[in-house]
Amino acid sequence: MNTAVENYPALVLNADFRPLSYFPLSLWSWQNSIKAVFLARVNVVSEYDRTVHSPSIELKMPSVISLKKYVHMDRRPAFTRFNVFLRDAFSCQYCGGAFQAEVLTFDHIIPRSQGGRTMWENVVTACEPCNLKKGHRLPRDSGMRPLRRPGRPSNYQLQKNGRAFPPNYLHQSWRDFLYWDTELETT
Repeated sequence: MNTAVENYPALVLNADFRPLSYFPLSLWSWQNSIKAVFLARVNVVSEYDRTVHSPSIELKMPSVISLKKYVHMDRRPAFTRFNVFLRDAFSCQYCGGAFQAEVLTFDHIIPRSQGGRTMWENVVTACEPCNLKKGHRLPRDSGMRPLRRPGRPSNYQLQKNGRAFPPNYLHQSWRDFLYWDTELETT
């Protein structure tokens, strides 16, 4: 296991102990988390076994921190390529295939060449073959209709979709906070 201090990020929770975001997971570098602790902006919820020290102090590195002030999540999500992919669960809205973000594009349902605008209600996630096949045609002319009607997602919807895509690395101390609100299996 690599023990470089760079490999010790802190999971950032809102004041209600929910992650600020799931995808990408809300993580701060060890430097930012230590700085926030010293500035009394966060509470340390859990720590790594690893310590850092200055000439006068030794401190365990935080693995989970919570903000002292609640950040309201009711703001509208930014209209970004990534958020469109997240809204559509990284699936082509024409063929239904799931893809890595690096190979996805977005498609204007009503092409810009025909007056379509770049907005939540007119843009869907598409794989490259489907995007090329549809081209600059309307759905009725191409015979390709999106599987779901696009619209502006809420932050809640994006958070919910993000939970379906766990990060590559999860420290044990993060697990309770990432999945505390998921439904438990009953036997």
